[in-house]
Amino acid sequence: MSRHEILEAKRCLKCKKPQCVEGCPVATNIPEFIQLFQDNQIMEAGKLLFENNPLSVVCSLICPHEKQCEGHCILNRKNQPIHISSIENYISDYYLTVMDYQIPYKKDQMVAIIGAGPAGLTIAMMLALRGYKITIFEANDKIGGVLRYGVPEFRLPKSILDRIKEKLRTLGVIIRPNTLIGPNLTLDDLFTDGYHAVFIGTGVWKPNKLHIKGESLGNVHYGLDYLKNPDVYTLGNNVCVIGAGNAAMDVARTALRHGSRHVSIVYRKGLEHMPANEHDRQYAQADGVKFEFYKLPIELTGSGLKYIQTSAETAEDGSITWTEHSDQQGFIKADSIIVAVSQGPRDNIVANTKDITTNKYGLVITDETGRTTREGVFASGDVVTGANTVVEAVKYSKLTAEAIDEYLRSLKHHEAIDRHRY
Repeated sequence: MSRHEILEAKRCLKCKKPQCVEGCPVATNIPEFIQLFQDNQIMEAGKLLFENNPLSVVCSLICPHEKQCEGHCILNRKNQPIHISSIENYISDYYLTVMDYQIPYKKDQMVAIIGAGPAGLTIAMMLALRGYKITIFEANDKIGGVLRYGVPEFRLPKSILDRIKEKLRTLGVIIRPNTLIGPNLTLDDLFTDGYHAVFIGTGVWKPNKLHIKGESLGNVHYGLDYLKNPDVYTLGNNVCVIGAGNAAMDVARTALRHGSRHVSIVYRKGLEHMPANEHDRQYAQADGVKFEFYKLPIELTGSGLKYIQTSAETAEDGSITWTEHSDQQGFIKADSIIVAVSQGPRDNIVANTKDITTNKYGLVITDETGRTTREGVFASGDVVTGANTVVEAVKYSKLTAEAIDEYLRSLKHHEAIDRHRY
């Protein structure tokens, strides 16, 4: 057992009103699982974590803890928060290895889950444990979605996802890889073939464009595409990454690990306005990533990018006005340019089915529990909220799993009434 996690657990004050729990999007009972861990009840601690968050082992590694549980720890006032994520990871990793759920009764209702990302995996786990027959349809060859194809190995070992896959199979979940729902197999086909409910958790996989000249050049790539398989790219020594979110940090750090000597982040605003987590930014700087602030790209070329300077003015009410200075232009040399300015949803499903409403960004519209505008079809995760954290996907998917369960029980009840009537 790791000495670090034991010592950290002993430092926990077990607050009566734990602010760490308030900071956790899924309200993990942190004092309780730490106490169980201290009492040598690691199985009970693991069960508590897993049943509250089936992706606890993942979230313990990649959540922005400094903004959530650890950021709300009362000891953070002295800049010495409990390393909750380390304790959670130790317990969850162990529990994932030894957990052995036996499902006493298998229901006859079938649920189709489209997409094996964070939302789909959460739904699959929760409903499989309740005895439903689950089939996951995954467009790629392996499960994980953004966890596998958008998060670098150095942040999330893919072996964890392989272990989750084995646990899903143990629970009776069928996984159908390399199957894109929409153009060929449609939602109508799923219902025709006997599925009683369908869950859409396809995420956001369409990279956003800059809409400037040069995006089709051979040395220009999109961040999400690059992270899927960085080994197939030859970027050269000098790389510019456009964007300042967490994905941009991952792209920059990955490029350095794959042989590029000089990697810079180009951002149209300043350090204090970066959307990336402070933790990820600091690690990017530690890895050697350079930052070019207040530079707005206006054209991409085969040898680099052209930009104009920007500046910010803060009004008395705190609002910020951004000014673009077209007369102050510059050029940054680069062998390759990677655009990492977020992404949106693809329309494979909604373009080939009826009665599913989307907003102007193409995101699926649902109620607070994940019900779409078509009966029997549910959705959550990034395809509903846009690009967000894994733990937020888990948070809303837990509500959606409850809604699907309620829908299926209601369906069963009405079927029973109809059989009795006739």
